[in-house]
Amino acid sequence: MTAMVSDHATALEHLRRKARLRSLTPLRGVDFTSNDFIALAGAPRLKAAIMAAMERGVPAGAGGSRLLRGNHPEHEALELEAADFFGAERVLYFGSGYAANSALFSTLPRREDLIVHDALIHASAHEGIAASKAAAINIVHNDANAFDEAIRNWRKNGGRGRPWLAVESLYSMDGDRAPLAALADIADRHDGFLVIDEAHATGVFGAGGRGLAAGLEGRENVLVLHTCGKALGVAGALLAAPRMLADYLVNRARAFIYSTAPSPLMAAAVREALQMVEDEPERREALKHRVAFVGDAVKGRFGIKPSGSQIQPVIIGDNARTVRIAETLQTQGFDIRAIRPPTVSEGTARLRLSITLNVDMEQIAHMLDCLATVMEEHRK
Repeated sequence: MTAMVSDHATALEHLRRKARLRSLTPLRGVDFTSNDFIALAGAPRLKAAIMAAMERGVPAGAGGSRLLRGNHPEHEALELEAADFFGAERVLYFGSGYAANSALFSTLPRREDLIVHDALIHASAHEGIAASKAAAINIVHNDANAFDEAIRNWRKNGGRGRPWLAVESLYSMDGDRAPLAALADIADRHDGFLVIDEAHATGVFGAGGRGLAAGLEGRENVLVLHTCGKALGVAGALLAAPRMLADYLVNRARAFIYSTAPSPLMAAAVREALQMVEDEPERREALKHRVAFVGDAVKGRFGIKPSGSQIQPVIIGDNARTVRIAETLQTQGFDIRAIRPPTVSEGTARLRLSITLNVDMEQIAHMLDCLATVMEEHRK
């Protein structure tokens, strides 16, 4: 074994000893893990739309970047329809939320600016921020006053650019909401921009499923990212922004310029998914009932505070115990995963219960019964 490979093997062994080693596993068990919140991914209507697009000649691959041959009419149609749906000046379609966040933060904030971001924002935002020329400050989770104070201190110390406030509207591991109205006021007062990642809210919350930031979209200082691979059931991401900033990304964002364009066939699927969110509000209502049932159960049976969303964490703490509980539940037929550091903070390893329309109330109740038994069996 070469020294380089040996180093990697040692690092993997270190992860194993800390119960943090990851591996790929096949799909199995009742879905309490996916982000297919309103069960669009396998919906017959979505399948039919994809088949119809294929029949009218929409290709699977774009064949090039958007600035070359890859700018298909399906991309253009999706962006226009999405802008109308979300109330934005312009929308850009990216291949993933990761690519969109990376492009946004590495490109738009300028050297003299300041990025003030919530401690729990997505890893993709952290990657983009790390690549930015702007200074960045990490803020205590969901503390709007801390955002304001950080910007004031920056100004006192000579900061002359614009602040960029970066948050998620609904956080992916805790299922809690950002104080968007307060943050929008702070951005306005400080002549800054507010960037809202709606990954887990699009299609689930807001008027017509438009997300928790629905009342803020269209403002000249607000940018909103809508992931397509979660509640919309497909793939990619829609970045809604003022037209000038979207144009700047087309000209400067390396992740946009030098990537092969997303699949035109997938763009057609996203168009249909947005229409389904509009046409089928009963999906959101059904999910709301499941979320309320789980919230009441975890509060009454486990003393856990309900998140109020389709993401319900069950914090265990110890990595190894969390893995044991998750693995036991998997053997009982439930797809529940252990979430460990560095995805979450040290000492907060957890089960992340994702509530979707892929499960019915009976399956949820059975899962909660098994969870109670397994947690008692693995108390230490």
